[in-house]
Amino acid sequence: MIAGMPIRRIYADTATCAQQVADALGPDLRVAAPLGLGKPHGLLNALYALTAADTTRSMRLYTALSLTRPRPKPGLEARFLEPFLRRHFGADQIDPQYAIDQARDALPPNVEVHEFYLQSGALLHSASAQRSYISQNYTHVARDLVLQEINLLVQLVARREDPDGVHYSLSSNPDLTLDFLRQMQAAGKPRPLCVAVVHPDLPYMSGAAEVPESFFDIELQPETSPPLFALPRLPLDVAEYALGLHASALVKDGGCLQIGIGALSDALVKALLLRQQSNSAWRGALASLDAGGNTRTLAGYLGGTAPLVTGLYGASEMVMDGFMHLQRGGILKRRSWDNLALERASVAGRLNPATPGGHFLRGAFFLGSRELYAWLGETEAADPDAIDMCPVSHVNQLYGDHQTLAALQRRGARFFNTCMMATLLGAAVSDTLEEGAVVSGVGGQYNFVAMAHELADGRSVLLLRATRMGRNGLESNIRWNYGQTTIPRHLRDIYVSEYGVADLRGKSDSECVEAMLSISDACFLDALCAEAKAHGKLAPDFVIPAAWRHNRPDCLRQSLAPLQRKGLLPTFPFGSDFDDVEQRLLPALNWLKGCALSWRGKWRLLKAVIRPGDAVTGEAEALKRMGLAAPATWKDRLQQRVLLAALRNTR
Repeated sequence: MIAGMPIRRIYADTATCAQQVADALGPDLRVAAPLGLGKPHGLLNALYALTAADTTRSMRLYTALSLTRPRPKPGLEARFLEPFLRRHFGADQIDPQYAIDQARDALPPNVEVHEFYLQSGALLHSASAQRSYISQNYTHVARDLVLQEINLLVQLVARREDPDGVHYSLSSNPDLTLDFLRQMQAAGKPRPLCVAVVHPDLPYMSGAAEVPESFFDIELQPETSPPLFALPRLPLDVAEYALGLHASALVKDGGCLQIGIGALSDALVKALLLRQQSNSAWRGALASLDAGGNTRTLAGYLGGTAPLVTGLYGASEMVMDGFMHLQRGGILKRRSWDNLALERASVAGRLNPATPGGHFLRGAFFLGSRELYAWLGETEAADPDAIDMCPVSHVNQLYGDHQTLAALQRRGARFFNTCMMATLLGAAVSDTLEEGAVVSGVGGQYNFVAMAHELADGRSVLLLRATRMGRNGLESNIRWNYGQTTIPRHLRDIYVSEYGVADLRGKSDSECVEAMLSISDACFLDALCAEAKAHGKLAPDFVIPAAWRHNRPDCLRQSLAPLQRKGLLPTFPFGSDFDDVEQRLLPALNWLKGCALSWRGKWRLLKAVIRPGDAVTGEAEALKRMGLAAPATWKDRLQQRVLLAALRNTR
């Protein structure tokens, strides 16, 4: 009984469930929903529609990472993406309607959406999202939610029924739910109505993620469920591979690994697999990239160059595909018990001195490919102790009653995260542009950087590309200064670019400047050096070493050519969701995107369109895939000409 109205325990119809919940809770809904995969889009859409249709109601949603399918721009982008998106996501995929409306600033006035982590770059131009964004460390979200008078929590779950009764698994998202409800109870606040939305394909994860039937007040089992949101697998280029090779030398055998998501993390994973499985080739490539020997020197006392015999223990807020590949490659295998896992294994009779026990991977949420979701389910079925999905407070910090054990688990920890930019003095820019527009969010990055400084042998490693294409052409991601900071310079530790490793811990400002210059692109060395001297952070007589002048893309390509010839650096190292023709189209479309960023690029494109060059193999298939084999209008003919120019300039 809630607010004087009876509601049923189990529902099969989403609209009926939403109506009864809204009526029971009254006109003001204050909803908490997990980030990413664990958000029940169908139920949230029904609650949103009810609120939007009735101005006497209101709804405030507190969540993060609202995943929506890309919405391509008209033209070549739409021609390429629309068929792929239909194939990859399927016709039954459901997007959160509030996220679509917020992106175009079309939320009704009686709805507010507050997120602490945005889908990267998706909401840069949404005034509503930018105003409503809440900047928080991941571990502080549960605490701050207690202040918001939440009256409804909704979550996607896995369900299991056995002789002991019904059990639910928080599966992809035990991250905040458990911490939030615990803190609500500690604060003496009324427990919100908790709704479990069962998804048949969500992996059932036991351990801390498993809760009894009484945990939820309502169970919704829709008659049909959309496919789980699956991220497409990313391509890697030469610069990303170079960065991954440098970073992989910093990993210590027997240590602990945390990695984020994206191409740079994939490059690190692939490089670790090369170190393990093709060590001689890996060493040769690293030696060629690391002409000055700096990375190998750091590897001598921070990481290593030999295969990982003892293996690694994974502790990462996000479990992504990379951990699956590392486990399959024989790297992710060091195990650890904690008290809860030990107790559960003992009760289940799984403690056997002759076999390894404990978990090799601890995470707070997971998101990735369909292959990852299948692997999680298969691993849980075969080895229930192997993966520990648990509250974010047990992953992203060392405080609390698990402090001593957490420190032991994280021995030799290397926390790898990405950033957008870094300054010569060691500050990192990871989530916000100079004028204040939020690209993504802080998430757990600060937590892991701070943890690295607390652990005796822990290190924070921030990965970044040395350059990016901007409106004025090529720009440096290593700057003298920037108007926003995610990680302050007093927490500076290690940075890795495609040109090497900069170890900043305990260094003076001038030493930090020199280290960051050493991993900068050669195009920007003189300007960066002059700026540092102008501000008194470099000695006036400092001279840029000749070796740093080789920090150029062509040198990277030359260094990695032997590995490429052996087929050890494939564009898609972990398989591709794109077919062969689409893989040929991707570099051409990226070339066009790069040309559009600057006047110089547009001029290069114009010349290529006028004189596209000789035909290349496969262009007929590419034109057919893009629907431009027989253009019918002048716009189609122009698009065909532009595409041919791109294909022939990326042969």
